[in-house]
Amino acid sequence: MMETKQRKICRVIAEYQSPYSDPVVFKNGEELTIGEKETEWIGWVWCTSRDGKSRWVPETYIERRGDVGVMRCDYEATELSVTAGEELVMGEEESDWIWCTNSEGKSGWVPVDNVEKV
Repeated sequence: MMETKQRKICRVIAEYQSPYSDPVVFKNGEELTIGEKETEWIGWVWCTSRDGKSRWVPETYIERRGDVGVMRCDYEATELSVTAGEELVMGEEESDWIWCTNSEGKSGWVPVDNVEKV
């Protein structure tokens, strides 16, 4: 008998509004400039691509070479705006953020502190 994987659900307990309107994707092997921007989020670094797009990237996704980083995998730097009470399907968790999908099929990163696991 095949085992079916349970979907993990979380409920939004505090609204989060993404400050970024356009999604950014960095590709495996892409070189990024690592910035000096301060963050309250441990484990994330501010990176800028050759075409000038900047976003937060998990440090574990980057191979550092001084102030240059090389992506170790494809990464979508989309933050999902959510409202309290919403239920989300949880994906990967990374450095106090969770990749989630809402009921409309939109996906993005949500801070762990804004959700509770159901």
